[in-house]
Amino acid sequence: MKEGKDDASQGEVFFYHLTRSPLEAALPMLLERSLQAGWRVCVRGPNAARLNWLDERLWLFPEDSFLPHGQAGGPQDALQPILLTNATDNPNDAEALMVIDGAEISAEDMRGHTRVFVVFDGNDPDAVAHARTQWMAAKTAGVTAKYWSQESGRWEMKASTAPEDA
Repeated sequence: MKEGKDDASQGEVFFYHLTRSPLEAALPMLLERSLQAGWRVCVRGPNAARLNWLDERLWLFPEDSFLPHGQAGGPQDALQPILLTNATDNPNDAEALMVIDGAEISAEDMRGHTRVFVVFDGNDPDAVAHARTQWMAAKTAGVTAKYWSQESGRWEMKASTAPEDA
C-alpha cells in the first residue's frame, strides 16, 4: 500500500475493454494520463516475455513523447515512474496499478492504489470472462468500479458501481 494513504480511503478500479486497438496502442495513452496525474505506475503482467515485448514497444511509441519506464529486477526499481513487473509487490511505490493479460489483483491492491486499471482484450472470450470475475471482486472489495468500452470508436463509460452497491 502506498505509504501515507489513508486506510479508510478507497481506490477505484477502471476496466478498459479493448475492442478496436491492441494493448500496445492503448497502454501508452493510459500511462501518459497517469503520469500527467502525478502518479507512479506499476504495470503487472503474468508473462515475462510479454513484458519484455511491451518494454520494447514503449521505447518506440509514441514517437512524439517519452514514457520513462523500466523493468523490475534492477537496482533502480524504486525510482522508476513506470515499472513493468510480473510480481505482486509494489517496488516503485506506485499510486496506479495496471494489470494486463489477466494478471491477478487482490482486494488489497484495489484498496491500496489510487487507481487500478484492468486492461483486457475484448476479442478474447477468456479475457472477458476473467475481467467479469475481477469486476465482481472489485464490488466485493467495496471499491468503485467503472467499465470503459471503445466499441463506438472512442472511450465511453458504460457502467459504474459505487462502494455501497457492493
